Amino acid sequence: MTSAVPFVIPLWADLLAVGVGSLQGAMFASGFRDRRLDLLGVAIIGFASGLGGGVLRDIILVVPLVALSTNWYLSVAILSALLGMLLVKLFERLDMVITILDALTIGLFGAIGTTKALSLGIPIIPSIFVGVVSAVGGSVVRDVLLSMPIALMHVGSLYAVAAGAGSAVLVLCWANGMDIGIAAGICVAVTTVVRLLAVRYGWSLPEQRAISRMPRIPRTAWPRRIPRIRRSSGPQGL
Repeated sequence: MTSAVPFVIPLWADLLAVGVGSLQGAMFASGFRDRRLDLLGVAIIGFASGLGGGVLRDIILVVPLVALSTNWYLSVAILSALLGMLLVKLFERLDMVITILDALTIGLFGAIGTTKALSLGIPIIPSIFVGVVSAVGGSVVRDVLLSMPIALMHVGSLYAVAAGAGSAVLVLCWANGMDIGIAAGICVAVTTVVRLLAVRYGWSLPEQRAISRMPRIPRTAWPRRIPRIRRSSGPQGL
């Protein structure tokens, strides 16, 4: 098992992840005019998006929920969600803004989740897993609350792939003696870039195809059965 890392995640870094996640979640929810969400509904979705990843992270690590350890987390999540609703009217092209914030949120939560797991002495591979869950947790909660298909499980998202790449780079840098803070920064950059490139160029994993959908060969194309020729056993009697 990997030895514990003498490192404590700065409060400002954790609050930055919560704030960006709540901001992005509220802006995302505000774009669904047809759902007729009221202000409270949009705020709740933003609030859940910002705190979802951290809550899942702490549950997996079996540690007290850091979101309830101080007044800052809930306050930042609520204020960021409210700010997200106001920013919707200020941006004409929200798609790119939301995509950038979404990618940044994944990177921040992935880095924090992986770093926290390593600091508790969790081995490398489980630490990467914790980082991925922490990164995608907020988006899963957001999609569930909006009654939407979970983006993580559909073609073209690459949420988990981007988070996994960033978390893997983090543990690789840390294992080679790099300062954990610098490694976390590289993790955020790698995750964000991979996610944005995936959106820009349409990268995705292969789509699942059912075996039963294989093309059937028509009967007319089947090989004809060749009749058996009975061989004579000798001269026939008179």
